[in-house]
Amino acid sequence: MEYTVLGPDRNFLALEPEHSSLERSRIVVVPAPYEYRTSFGKGTKQGPEAILAASAHVETYDEEFDRELCYEVGLATLEPIFLDGLQDEAAIQAVESVVQSLLQQGKFVVTLGGEHTIALAPIRAHFQAFPQMSLLQLDAHADLRPIYDGSPYSHACVMARVLEFFPQERLVQVGVRALSREEMEFINQAKSCTFFAEAVRGSYFGERWYNMVLEKLGPEVYITLDVDVLDPSQMPATGTPEPNGLWYQEVIRLLRRIQRGGHRIIGFDIVEFAPIPGFHFPDITLARLVYKILNIALET
Repeated sequence: MEYTVLGPDRNFLALEPEHSSLERSRIVVVPAPYEYRTSFGKGTKQGPEAILAASAHVETYDEEFDRELCYEVGLATLEPIFLDGLQDEAAIQAVESVVQSLLQQGKFVVTLGGEHTIALAPIRAHFQAFPQMSLLQLDAHADLRPIYDGSPYSHACVMARVLEFFPQERLVQVGVRALSREEMEFINQAKSCTFFAEAVRGSYFGERWYNMVLEKLGPEVYITLDVDVLDPSQMPATGTPEPNGLWYQEVIRLLRRIQRGGHRIIGFDIVEFAPIPGFHFPDITLARLVYKILNIALET
């Protein structure tokens, strides 16, 4: 399978070809601008492009790690996958085949959505490559509805679809603060583990919650990050914001502890970002978040 990579005018971090060719890059960013079944605010289709554009203003040096990761390992950005006219399983399969091929080449893959439904693609591809992996869902919503707005492929159903092939006991949800009674009943009966935002933000667990999450995860961890896991004061640019979310630094601290606590982050996606025209803070926040997670995941 042949791919077109973006040049420095459009790629992540505005990298020159010597640091962003597919052949020389360990990391590959896959833009998947899919939006078909958003239920409230719209605009997630523009999310990947906005993150890429903002990334040109992110410093390549990370003071925490004293390194310029992108120059050390290379970071390629693919041309956004063309998903116009595709919906539901057809769109998911189109993205999945790309991620699957990249994983077979030994790449570390970052998928930029798009609505949360599209995360099914990289999750399935990574599960095939890493059959023992755990799945960490950072999200304001449980996304466990069997059907929503008449469709089983709504973004409110993505985790229900995941659990049709993924072991329940390896799903860990963090930050949930909006769900239906039926979803709560499922959580109470399921083998998965959910850390509600109220317990985390209300200091019910104190600082112990970080280690409690780690105890539920296996050695290999894939992360699906819905940007609404963050409090709307820090991330207003999403279609379904919910108050009382996690802070940016709490998310970073959790991921840092995962990587340094005997686990390995094997890939991640960022979804549900709906840019606000003329308001650049959310764009740069997510671009920095992507690069920070990469620095954590590929820490040497």
